[in-house]
Amino acid sequence: MIAALPTRGIHHITAIAGDPQRNLDFYAGLLGMRLVKLTVNFDDPASYHLYYGDDLGHPGSLLTFFPWPGGQPGRQGTGQVGTVSLAIPSASLGFWIERLLAHGIGYEGPTRRFDEQVLAFKDPDGLLLELVASPRVANTHPWTEGPVPSEHAVRGLHGATLWEDGDTGTADFLTKTIGFQPVGEEGNVLRFQSADRGSGTVVDLRRAPGFWRGAGGVGTVHHMAFRAENDQAQLAKRGEIETQGVDITPVIDRQYFHSVYFREPGGVLFEIATDPPGFTIDEPAAELGTHLKLPPAYQANRAEIEQMLPPLRLPHAAVGQAR
Repeated sequence: MIAALPTRGIHHITAIAGDPQRNLDFYAGLLGMRLVKLTVNFDDPASYHLYYGDDLGHPGSLLTFFPWPGGQPGRQGTGQVGTVSLAIPSASLGFWIERLLAHGIGYEGPTRRFDEQVLAFKDPDGLLLELVASPRVANTHPWTEGPVPSEHAVRGLHGATLWEDGDTGTADFLTKTIGFQPVGEEGNVLRFQSADRGSGTVVDLRRAPGFWRGAGGVGTVHHMAFRAENDQAQLAKRGEIETQGVDITPVIDRQYFHSVYFREPGGVLFEIATDPPGFTIDEPAAELGTHLKLPPAYQANRAEIEQMLPPLRLPHAAVGQAR
């Protein structure tokens, strides 16, 4: 039997957006993240799935969106990932304050949390975001061809804040099952981090007893995925979770990684996703995000799918829907 392994950190976070072009303008334009994959929601091919990340979309750098134009707004509350944190270099805080001001984006801060400086703001759909000036990403490589100077570029995820109605068992689950370690406490927030350094290595747990329950919809996080080094490690972790009596899906092929889904004790939808095969499996590194890529099951319906999807344009380059 294969011994279960701790996860290596966060693989990606997926949220729900409204208008896809507005989402693209904000994340690829204002924030300067690379659109590393333009594809469809594999469970709903009439809508896009947009992946943003670093130069190659390495695990830990990825923030993804299901854009649902006309979708109902969600409500932030407990049982959700309440806040998504993006990592920037420690010396880049001033640059980002000026950039947010220049684009008319209101923000709060900078404030200090766990010895890191934090700027808090919202995206156009109301998703709660943070830019965290962190030494954790000092050795990561930025995307050098985006609209933001590479020395100040977003390096990927810093982490996420879970909102829970008190002590629901999430803290124990994060440590004993996911493999993160508790490293600090400030007020009602507990901090956990993975053994790996770099992007996507922090989970904060905000305990909010009596706060209202969150509701999914536009402007909220759909799920958070943790990293498995390979298929073997994922299967071991899946077996470990299943033996705890947790309802967990079979392995699902998402083409760029393999996934299993389940809910942690507080109700947040978690995923374990494999690092391989990655985003260059179906297009060259230099062309990532510039063509609509479909999984094999949908290729026969490409023309129909393209007609249903609104055209998109990157803020600094055209996005094609080439075969």
